[in-house]
Amino acid sequence: MTDQLKKYLLEDRSVRVQAVRLTDTWKAVQANHDYPPAITHLLGELVAASTLLAANIKFDGSLVLQIQGDGPIALLVVECRSDLSLRATVKVREGHEIPAEGNMQSLLNPGGNGRFIVVLDPQRKVPGQQTYQGIVPLEGDTVAEALQHYMKASEQLDTRLWLAADAEHAAGMLIQRLPHHGGSDAPILSEQAATETWDRAVALATTLKQDELLATDIDTLIHRLYWEETLVAFDPQPVRWHCPCTRERVASMLRSLGEDEVNDILAERGQVDVSCDFCGKPYAFDAVDCAALFTPNSPPSGEVPPTVH
Repeated sequence: MTDQLKKYLLEDRSVRVQAVRLTDTWKAVQANHDYPPAITHLLGELVAASTLLAANIKFDGSLVLQIQGDGPIALLVVECRSDLSLRATVKVREGHEIPAEGNMQSLLNPGGNGRFIVVLDPQRKVPGQQTYQGIVPLEGDTVAEALQHYMKASEQLDTRLWLAADAEHAAGMLIQRLPHHGGSDAPILSEQAATETWDRAVALATTLKQDELLATDIDTLIHRLYWEETLVAFDPQPVRWHCPCTRERVASMLRSLGEDEVNDILAERGQVDVSCDFCGKPYAFDAVDCAALFTPNSPPSGEVPPTVH
């Protein structure tokens, strides 16, 4: 497994440490896309963050992290499922260039309308169950700062994140202060002792540099930071790219456009060309295919966000 997420607990069980370093998965995200460096940097950090957060969710479904705004970049979105399979995409406003020196605020929030959105979407909803969506203003200059603001605004556990990405790797580390639930195997811990552990874990992690995060394997990185600590290590979890787009799902999307609109595209261009926004896979529908879309009893299927050319 080249792409892994690893979890640790400090000895007193009051602080969780997680780290992820992606190579093949991150390259799969970029395949069929020619992202400029500023997008590579931001999207890679969001990809790493999604795996770190999804690994802590105890449900069968998807975590979606979405940053949207009014700048040259309209949307960054990553979906990470509970098995740590993921996909990601970017929407750039037509006619806008992406400056190499741009940061999250200048690229997504120049007008102050940016939002950071977290969605929890269960795989199989029970009756009455709703998809959870949390929305906060886009604050901070980095993905890590935006996520930490979200965690604080939603009154979740104290969390710190370190994220980095380039064309080769996307990597991240998360530390989180855990509540004390007791139990037969849990050490008796005072609030002061737990605070001291948390402060020490944060202080050690703040020495981490982005270049170091990208260049260092997880075991070496954790040992370098916490070599004086006794850590409880858990089995590593594999991370992989997965895009569920199919021709049937694209066909369902075209049906939702309506027969008149599909026929207009067909008359203008000779065929309807659709590419998946996530993996870039192309789908072509000629006149016969388009006629079949609207034949009675055509089987429906789920939708995938497409780009129609």
